[in-house]
Amino acid sequence: MENNKKTALITGATQGIGKELAKLFAADGYNLIIVARDEAELANTAAELKQSGIEVSTISKDLSDMEQVKALCTEVTQQVDILVNDAGQGVYGLFIDNDLERELDIIHLNICATVILTKHFVRQMAARGEGKVLNLGSIAGKMPGPWQAVYHATKAFVLSFTTAIREELKDSGITFTALLPGPTDTDFFNKADMNQSKIVQDKEAMSDPADVAKDGYEALMAGTDRVISGFKNKMQVGMGNMMPDSAVAHTMAEQQKPVE
Repeated sequence: MENNKKTALITGATQGIGKELAKLFAADGYNLIIVARDEAELANTAAELKQSGIEVSTISKDLSDMEQVKALCTEVTQQVDILVNDAGQGVYGLFIDNDLERELDIIHLNICATVILTKHFVRQMAARGEGKVLNLGSIAGKMPGPWQAVYHATKAFVLSFTTAIREELKDSGITFTALLPGPTDTDFFNKADMNQSKIVQDKEAMSDPADVAKDGYEALMAGTDRVISGFKNKMQVGMGNMMPDSAVAHTMAEQQKPVE
């Protein structure tokens, strides 16, 4: 990437919210480094994004593998002006029944990869005195989530982590933004084996990933600390803030349990 355009690195950029974010960056003239596991999807997404007249680098990595995350840091030699930690997964089911290794992979992907990439690229941004970071949280991070106990907990980490380092680096020239969507019409629920959940059955209640991405993109560019995407999700979080955690957990259990 030899032109003078700024560069954004986006993980999970071939599907869902990540891909919609990539489109917005491309439309605004940002060069892109897109990261995902599937090389074919990366190639197809890159070809689509290049139609905006920008340069796109693709890197295939499994970000649930910490060695591959560290390798990603080493392989990226160009300046990253904006980091978007979008890649994330969940798993559906009762904690006592779910496979431990799968849950650990989710913790590695949703938490550890975010920490590693943020530390690496934010150190470079701090040396330059400017940069932006967008971390994909979820309204799940604001409430306990029976049937998705580990996923909700990882998103609570993302929100807390983003808020803390924003305060630590408030005078650095770097902004940190957390995007908190609710249920969104992406492949997330299919990958989480969650299609039998009550919350997934109501497709009309799901957000459009393009709308979520737009909310996150605008908040990132404005330097906003966090944005809850969608009025219904704002209301749900607001009501949850006024209820005991035990009551919120019960409500979520009812929403997320399998359809009988």
